[in-house]
Amino acid sequence: MTTAKRKTLTTAQLTRIAILAALASVLFLFEIPVVAFYKLDFSDIPVLLGAFSMGPVPGLIILALKSLIGLLHSSSAGVGELADFIMGAALVLPAAVIYHRGKSRRSALVGMAVGTLCMIVVSVFVNKFIMLPFYMGAFHMDMDAILAYANVAAVRSEWSLLLLVTAPFNLLKGVALSLVTALIYKPLSPILHGSR
Repeated sequence: MTTAKRKTLTTAQLTRIAILAALASVLFLFEIPVVAFYKLDFSDIPVLLGAFSMGPVPGLIILALKSLIGLLHSSSAGVGELADFIMGAALVLPAAVIYHRGKSRRSALVGMAVGTLCMIVVSVFVNKFIMLPFYMGAFHMDMDAILAYANVAAVRSEWSLLLLVTAPFNLLKGVALSLVTALIYKPLSPILHGSR
């Protein structure tokens, strides 16, 4: 009986999941141009908050809901949302699993650092095998046109784009998300755990 209760999400948790997913979906709309065609958004912060407070599965549910809601205004036929989900999962899953093993500030920071490294690696392959082929097909561009559009001096090949632009951008994104989450998690913890 106790095991079954632990595996089932409570009404309070479902409510928090819905609120965090709605917040993530709103944040998903606001993007800050950084380099080439890469834009930074903070929509994974509510996902991390949910994953830390309720566990990896609720975190993934929040991420999935954000991606599904994103389909309503997708400009990439859902491909961008799929890529965002995969890269978000690469960040959130390791962070949540490591945090829930120790539940300390240190384990949260280690988890987010590991998650950031995972996101960097995954982002390179997601961009190589999903995003770049999609944009090349959708806009009838070859790799030279993509590189010209990216307009970064040192980038002269697909792999230099992935390693010199995609990877550093995701490092910046992971660090930014981790810093904001680390700053706000503790003050928001009573609300996130439903104790206020």
